[in-house]
Amino acid sequence: MSYEFIPRRQIQERGVRRVRYVRSLDKIATIPAEEREALKAVTNHYVFRANDYYLGLIDWSDPNDPIRRLIIPQIEELNDWGALDASNEQLVTVARGVQHKYDHTVLLLCNEVCGGYCRYCFRKRLFMDNNEEVANDVSKGLAYIADNPSVTNVLLTGGDPLLMSTRRIVDILDALRLIPHVRIIRIGSKIPAFNPWRIIDDPQLQDAFLRFSTPTRRIYLMAHFDHPRELTEHAVGAIDCALRSRLICVNQCPLIRGINDDPTVLAELFQQLSWIGCPPYYLFQGRPTVGNEPFAVPIVRGWKIFQEALRRGSGLARRARFVMSHATGKVEIMAVDDSNIFLRYHRAKDPADRGRFMVYKRNDDAFWLDQLEPADESDAPKFSQSSRLAVDEGPE
Repeated sequence: MSYEFIPRRQIQERGVRRVRYVRSLDKIATIPAEEREALKAVTNHYVFRANDYYLGLIDWSDPNDPIRRLIIPQIEELNDWGALDASNEQLVTVARGVQHKYDHTVLLLCNEVCGGYCRYCFRKRLFMDNNEEVANDVSKGLAYIADNPSVTNVLLTGGDPLLMSTRRIVDILDALRLIPHVRIIRIGSKIPAFNPWRIIDDPQLQDAFLRFSTPTRRIYLMAHFDHPRELTEHAVGAIDCALRSRLICVNQCPLIRGINDDPTVLAELFQQLSWIGCPPYYLFQGRPTVGNEPFAVPIVRGWKIFQEALRRGSGLARRARFVMSHATGKVEIMAVDDSNIFLRYHRAKDPADRGRFMVYKRNDDAFWLDQLEPADESDAPKFSQSSRLAVDEGPE
């Protein structure tokens, strides 16, 4: 794999490369007609979106192709499992499109569209009809941030912020940089995987990054690569372009059954990310979201996969933390032994829980914190099961 950085003048002379978006399975002839018909029940419930570039990464001769599993609907998504808002994000929503869970960090849900819709998405509720959580007008969020001097980090998310117009991105970055206490701006995006040319072919966007990511007030690109095959020459080029535009790049992704729940695959992903300057940051335990049963991996099995993956590669490929984004905070899975699961609050909604160490009884069938029972003589809290979860461990 090689990538040649294209100077901006040549980009402007060559013109912008465009991907073609696909919103109907009927447009994908490589899916048999009978299967397309059966999957209409899924797409009527959970929206489908992809593009020709990303669909071109699929090996259509392999029914278990990981990229196919990631983007093409499955009938099992209709199984009765999980909750629509598995982490109760509504409890930390302070205004439309504004979430404030941790003292120093505010999330701005500024876009309700993605370059493609990952089938395991934990915010699929945002893409449903009549959803009003996203704010296209972020003025209230900006005012809230300005009025809260403890906020040093702002995460632009959604949806995918890099699908907004460059002008709108610039306006938001400009407004945030006028707030003195905002030191870090994070952009959560899978665009480098879905459409690398959005970054490569936009000199105005690159100029904005160069302008607003300064030596003491950085912009972080929170990339989202789930499988090594997403790291194409063009995707690597998008990360290289972001780095040359002064962005700090890291990667975060969930552990997903049939996509990266294999220590060899996960280790390869972590290693390649470290090589291109986008090292792993978080590996998430998949939230028990409605429609996500076919992608769920139990906590214990996930921890084993994660630990085996960490045995390979250099230190920069081993920086990820394995965490659950629970309603009460970001809970790190520290260890598992024959009897117990050991957890720690990496981040906590309640300041009293910060750094709290918790011990639960080992449960190889549990997918989420709410399913765990505190160990004997442990003061770990017992959470009620807020969602219906079926047990299906998948292949070892």
